[in-house]
Amino acid sequence: MLKAAVEEARQGLREGGIPIGAALYTADGELLGRGHNRRVQDDDPSMHAETAAFRNAGRRRHYRDTIMVTTLSPCWYCSGLVRQFNIPHVIIGESTTFTGAHEWLAEHGVRIEVANDETCIKLMEDFIAAHPDLWYEDIGE
Repeated sequence: MLKAAVEEARQGLREGGIPIGAALYTADGELLGRGHNRRVQDDDPSMHAETAAFRNAGRRRHYRDTIMVTTLSPCWYCSGLVRQFNIPHVIIGESTTFTGAHEWLAEHGVRIEVANDETCIKLMEDFIAAHPDLWYEDIGE
């Protein structure tokens, strides 16, 4: 499942954006939607990867049977989306370069898996080293 999110992160990087990708799946593994951080490309600070994947999944009656997969630990904004729509399971590529609010999600009953994926870590380490100003803008520092 992480493969689609990594592909999205790489697409965002190719577009000149921040390399964070996400995908929303059913619990059975059906891909509902995928997307990447587009805050630079769209000049929209709210267009995070999880938001893009969620929007691209389209409307559903409920999300209690879904899994959000993201290359990076979700920030508070994206963690709020997970809680608002009762997404019960989040798979995280890495939380080494940024530890968002996934512990808070776990405290509220969301199943969290952190893969510590080397590809995801390298994507972010390389990006942060090359574009620290853009990175710190993205995380609000």
